[in-house]
Amino acid sequence: MTPSDLLTILSAVERGALSPSAAAERLATLPFEDLGHARVDHHRSLRTGLPEVIYAAGKTQEQTAAIFASLLADGVDVLATRVDAAIAEALLRAYPGAMHNPTGRTVSFRQTPVSRQSNGHIAVVCAGTSDLPVAEEAAATAETFGARVTRMYDVGVAGLHRLLAVRSDLLTADAVIVCAGMEGALPSVVGGLVGVPVIAVPTSVGYGGSFGGATALLAMLNSCSPNVTVVNIDNGFGAAYTAVLISRAASKSIPG
Repeated sequence: MTPSDLLTILSAVERGALSPSAAAERLATLPFEDLGHARVDHHRSLRTGLPEVIYAAGKTQEQTAAIFASLLADGVDVLATRVDAAIAEALLRAYPGAMHNPTGRTVSFRQTPVSRQSNGHIAVVCAGTSDLPVAEEAAATAETFGARVTRMYDVGVAGLHRLLAVRSDLLTADAVIVCAGMEGALPSVVGGLVGVPVIAVPTSVGYGGSFGGATALLAMLNSCSPNVTVVNIDNGFGAAYTAVLISRAASKSIPG
């Protein structure tokens, strides 16, 4: 349930268009719904402005589908991350309107009209094609929550002219997500080009000495660009969630 939905219910009760008992029934699953294997947090949108997201890794098809259905019934935009092929197929079969991003391993279902959302503009940048799964997880997450996303892929530091070619697009973003593996240098370079928050995502891409992304993580944590902050290895979702909050605040601060 979103803040707008709650205000609509309260307004209907005030006008007499909805009885108090009917309103209580609509609110019965707040603050959470106990499914036995999960307690679905229907109160999260009221607290944070964004709904709970399903982390599908380690969950069965039945568990994922039950949580997905619970969130759908609550009227929010639904996102499942780290979805394998079997779970994706089951969700798409049950909900033909759902969107599957196989590269980013997400399944989403938008219920909020775009006109009701103003969540800004986010640029998602990645160093190489091998970083695409993480970058697409970030892009799909941001799009599910109403942000406009510009993708800028394969612009790593081995060929800086590729990054400079898209600099004008970078400058229009409210926040920039940068996904990179190997030595993890790209976020520092991007941070030196833009005047907005840069969220760096180290990826587990690289040869043995990259230690599954730990080298990129440490490099990003030691960035000399002061507008760079870092999330965990391969955490495109976490980067996008934070970027949406940043860009939404930025878009609301612009007059008109």
